[in-house]
Amino acid sequence: MSTNDFVKFLTQQFVRYVDQPKKDRVEQRKTRKEHKPPRSVKWFGLLPMAITMFIKRK
Repeated sequence: MSTNDFVKFLTQQFVRYVDQPKKDRVEQRKTRKEHKPPRSVKWFGLLPMAITMFIKRK
């Protein structure tokens, strides 16, 4: 990808973002935050989740 293509892509993304109403942008941000995995899984992988599931099972 050349530099011009990259700048064009960034400009398109920025214009698309700015053209959205603020209400929609806030809504998108909230849904993105809700769908994030827990920090323990993000930082350490599936091991903490597996241990938690094992402990809850007993």
